[in-house]
Amino acid sequence: MPKQNKTAACADDAPLTDKELRSARRLHDADPSLVKAIKRSRGRPAGRSKETIHISLDADIVATLRKNGKGWQTRLNEMLRVAMGLLA
Repeated sequence: MPKQNKTAACADDAPLTDKELRSARRLHDADPSLVKAIKRSRGRPAGRSKETIHISLDADIVATLRKNGKGWQTRLNEMLRVAMGLLA
């Protein structure tokens, strides 16, 4: 667990007062364009389509890809693109 810096207190660290809590607005009411931008940025980029296939690979290949953590299928896809000359 990281150590907390206790050298200086910041005004932002203070708990909200009752008056501040009563006057608080929802983000959607305060800045709808920001909410729209946040929602738009989530998920797979628009326009990119993926096709689900079933492929058999050697066990050591899959083990090596998985050993490097999440995203191994994306990394494999990129390796195939490089090998096929679709990505420099």
